[in-house]
Amino acid sequence: MTEPPALVVPPFPTPLRRKAGLLRRFVIGWGSWIHTLFEKSYRMKMGTVRFPLLRFFVINDLALARDVLEERHCPWPKHGLMTELLRPLMGESVFSANGAQWQAQRAMINPAFAQAGLGRAWPAMRAAAQDMAGNLRQAAARGPVDMEQAMTAVTADVIYRTLFSQSLPADAAETVFAAFDRYQRHAQRYAMLRLYRLPLMRRRQRLSQAAAAIRMLFAPLVDARMAARAHVDQPLPPADILDALLDARHPHSGAPFSREALLDQLGTIFLAGHETSASALAWASYLLAGDAGLQNRLAAQIAAVTGGSPLAADHLKALPELRHLFQEALRLYPPVSFLMREVVAPQIMRGKAMAPGDLAVVSPWLIQRNADNWACPHAFDPGRFARAENAGAAREAWLPFGKGSRVCIGQGFAMQEAMIVLATLLREFRLAPAAGSAPEPISRLTLRSRHGIHLRLTLR
Repeated sequence: MTEPPALVVPPFPTPLRRKAGLLRRFVIGWGSWIHTLFEKSYRMKMGTVRFPLLRFFVINDLALARDVLEERHCPWPKHGLMTELLRPLMGESVFSANGAQWQAQRAMINPAFAQAGLGRAWPAMRAAAQDMAGNLRQAAARGPVDMEQAMTAVTADVIYRTLFSQSLPADAAETVFAAFDRYQRHAQRYAMLRLYRLPLMRRRQRLSQAAAAIRMLFAPLVDARMAARAHVDQPLPPADILDALLDARHPHSGAPFSREALLDQLGTIFLAGHETSASALAWASYLLAGDAGLQNRLAAQIAAVTGGSPLAADHLKALPELRHLFQEALRLYPPVSFLMREVVAPQIMRGKAMAPGDLAVVSPWLIQRNADNWACPHAFDPGRFARAENAGAAREAWLPFGKGSRVCIGQGFAMQEAMIVLATLLREFRLAPAAGSAPEPISRLTLRSRHGIHLRLTLR
């Protein structure tokens, strides 16, 4: 009988032996949240972390996590610290709003997302993926490719086409990658300084500067579209998300979005529509690069399903192993590793007294790497999503898109986009890790690598 191949454990930070004290936690947390985790973090049902500003309650118990995310017994709004970190980029948008304001904004943007329906978005996704392949052929000829930058470019291009009906210029893609890298770095340091009640050292200004570089990419497009629509007597059906947002009206007052509110919503859609997908796709490409057999098998499946013709929507349904690969990448490297909610009423969970203003954390990173939920939780095993015994875990302990009313509205969009990009990548290239050390994941607003994810790409 042939022994099954040994599972590979891709890189993740070695947990601390014990919980760090305040000073050590500050030093480590200056760069990454996941590096502050200790061994028990990956086994416990609930833990407490105290900072000078507030207390964190880390909720890994699946039933309690579901109660929080689905708000089964009381509201669990986005915590003020998270909205504070994102306000320079997203303003008072649907991502950061709570209560009635959130409900009204969600009602206004839901019709806009009909413009990003999977059928409508398909041409934009396929065109962007084909442009990606051409760019990668040129980049690969020069040496190893940073897949984080490449995946940021393609996912930003997809959402830009969906928002504005035009492709994202190459120099703009570079601006997005560099600006959001700066934003993440300053946001992490801002958070640590706030938690320790220390002076912010101009971090607000630096966040605003990085955010402005991103928002300026689409502000001129908004102004031009608003000016053009002012001269149209008969309104036309919306052609893209920007048109749909311009048509949106408040459910009670009937007022449209103001220019600034529109930029806030676009900033949110643009960030949420590309950054998390770029993170997951970069890690998925790294996982593929370490498994030549899986690459070849997937490439053969794609060739058999497509018959060499251009990728079509129906083809994706016949590629479950490719979908499982991306699901496993999201399990091992969830782009948003910590979901922060605010305690609004005194309560007790697992014997711990929680007070209003405390911060409740549901962590996809920890829940998806807990041995109570998944066998060999740190190992790369995309086949786990095909096995019947994991159906419950896939439903309850896999939450890269969150759960409840705030579940990511773009989940279907992201899954389709990822499969198109990965299928295009596998049709064109063989992937292998570049010489040097493995990438090191770091967790700030999203999960990235400390120094990029560098791969060697060769043409098939």
